Amino acid sequence: MKNIQVESIERDKVKEFGQDTIKFELTSLSKLSEYIDKHFEDAILTILNSSGRIVLTGIGKSAIIAQKITATLNSTGQPALFMHAADAIHGDLGMVQENDIVIAISKSGNTPEIVALTPLLKRFGNTLIAIVGNLNSTLAQSADFVLNTTIDKEACPNNLAPTTSTTAQLIMGDAIAVTLLKMRNFSGDDFSKYHPGGALGKQLYMRCNDIVVKHSRPSVSLNTHWKDVIINITENRLGATVVTNNDKIEGIVTDGDIRRMLYNNTSFDKILAENIMTPNPITIQHDELAAEAAKIMQEKRISQLIVVNKSNDYLGIIHIHDLYAEGII
Repeated sequence: MKNIQVESIERDKVKEFGQDTIKFELTSLSKLSEYIDKHFEDAILTILNSSGRIVLTGIGKSAIIAQKITATLNSTGQPALFMHAADAIHGDLGMVQENDIVIAISKSGNTPEIVALTPLLKRFGNTLIAIVGNLNSTLAQSADFVLNTTIDKEACPNNLAPTTSTTAQLIMGDAIAVTLLKMRNFSGDDFSKYHPGGALGKQLYMRCNDIVVKHSRPSVSLNTHWKDVIINITENRLGATVVTNNDKIEGIVTDGDIRRMLYNNTSFDKILAENIMTPNPITIQHDELAAEAAKIMQEKRISQLIVVNKSNDYLGIIHIHDLYAEGII
């Protein structure tokens, strides 16, 4: 690698080269949708009607793309596994079962490992789908279905480093995965089964009750003096308290309500919770997703949300900081 003095680099060139690369790939890849043809349709229908798995294979950078597509398919309910083309011809071909569908990914379609692997797959009777950039290649000529990812040129100025071609492969893989999940009416609940961990998982399964049970249940009555309202808010550290009357929710008092009360009044002796509260506060059912609570808070520009059950009984408060802490926002 050439050593370049940082001071000698023209700063504007850095931005220019980065933008040019993105624009070049976008222009080249805009043609990709035109390649969604009968082969793509038949490939998808074959997968939908298959009782086997999808086995993805490739060599070099195409192998890395195959691994990513494998992960995407598994996460969207389509059983898939990765088989490196080089390892396949040295024993790993045994992982391919009778009803499995093999997707081979290659720009040239003529790499030695792919050329060696193709007849073996055909001999075993497995359906072979090619994601390939050379329609005259051994892979393309041997495949049952050909998904065309031809590009004019790589973004690399020397037209050597796999850039645009691997992006095209990745997009075609996404087209397969998304088409399959739409055809199967794969829902958010289905998605959550395969993503139980991390922030994404929480967005898909964490419910309001999972958060609200971690907090106390702050409340005051209609005739609670404003000083005691402040004490209640401070003690519970949620920035708000709920005003109730015989267990019925009458309103909510937030830190903001207290500040507005202090700003708008000069006499404070007779101010009670009912004089400060915001009546008919927004609530959310305890079994709603926490992500829905986040959506409501952002749309309404509020920091607290009251959680209730089906009988509209008050269960507690969710603070927007809870959603940040859980990675929901």
